[in-house]
Amino acid sequence: MEDKGNKIIQEQPNNPLHGVKLQEMIEYLVAEHGWKELGRRINIKCFNVDPSVNSSLKFLRKTQWARDKVEQLYLDSFSKS
Repeated sequence: MEDKGNKIIQEQPNNPLHGVKLQEMIEYLVAEHGWKELGRRINIKCFNVDPSVNSSLKFLRKTQWARDKVEQLYLDSFSKS
């Protein structure tokens, strides 16, 4: 545990997503698969209708089940390499 001012930051050595921002995940997945394939794999409106990183971030920050799917696809992208 590290004290950064008033915030205490816990290290998470067993969390493969620790330190990875949601925006980085989306940008990686779009570069890897494209919006069309991303929308096919995770059927949500922000990937299928006028997709953008900003609209995806807004939706995924509010919708845990969709964020879970994005995180899992991101992790799967590395395990299949």
